[in-house]
Amino acid sequence: MILLAGLSGAAVVGGLVLLVCWWFSDADAEPARPSRRARRLAAGFGADQADEGQARRKAKLGAAAVLAGALAWWGTGWPVAGLTAAVAVVGVPWLLDGIRTATARIERVEGLEEWIRRVADLVAAGGGLEQSLLRSAGLAPESVSEPVQRLVARLQARWRTEDALRAFADDLSDGASDLVVAALLLGNELRGPGLARVLTELAQTLAAEVATRRQVEADRAKPRANARWLVLITLGASAAAFVAGQYMAPYGTPIGQLMLLGIVSAIAGCLVWLRKIAQTQPDPRFLADTSGAKEPSAALV
Repeated sequence: MILLAGLSGAAVVGGLVLLVCWWFSDADAEPARPSRRARRLAAGFGADQADEGQARRKAKLGAAAVLAGALAWWGTGWPVAGLTAAVAVVGVPWLLDGIRTATARIERVEGLEEWIRRVADLVAAGGGLEQSLLRSAGLAPESVSEPVQRLVARLQARWRTEDALRAFADDLSDGASDLVVAALLLGNELRGPGLARVLTELAQTLAAEVATRRQVEADRAKPRANARWLVLITLGASAAAFVAGQYMAPYGTPIGQLMLLGIVSAIAGCLVWLRKIAQTQPDPRFLADTSGAKEPSAALV
């Protein structure tokens, strides 16, 4: 009976974990959490829809975690098993998404490089900065299409160009994007010749940045693969332990449950630490708003 209960609980938990991983395997990973300024300035330009979609995914994931925890507790009779299953449903997709997050950052910088080249071409053809930005909406690569669309929407809503560009930098939230926005801010302020040449040279700098980041990610691929396999092996070993007959029987007592909780906590802490080591941090920003600035006033005409 104990073997059957353990097998049932392990099967249910494993199936739910795999289901959640598949469910969220195509979810877009943002490179970084937008700042408070970005969320405030982007209101009404599509950010609320993205937040609603993220909230729905979190709600589904939370419901799956509660269900997995309840079934594991019911199948094994152990509260620690239920808690472990609930945490695993939430934590395993997070532990396995390091590569996707790093790849998304690189693709965004690469898309930014392509977009700024097209903006430089439009400026060189005789267009003003604002007109070139507006015309670039349909030329933006997919990886930066949404932030560029928000930038264009703000400009069309008669926002000041400086405020729209700073909000654009907050949407991208990366040190490389701050370089682009800084050049655009200077071009907007000085209004002199040579902006197209500066943007072209900046695009070349971004291309070199993309090549460097890809090389770094290639070097970090092996540690990430090791971390992913360690997570999967840990899950498999835990499931095997629950179906190993009397092997887990000593943990059925109250003291055993406390010991099991300590072991599970130690394993989870090691996995989180391993993910942190294998994760690439975004470049530091220099245009980030940390002063709680007020919302910009739109220059209505």
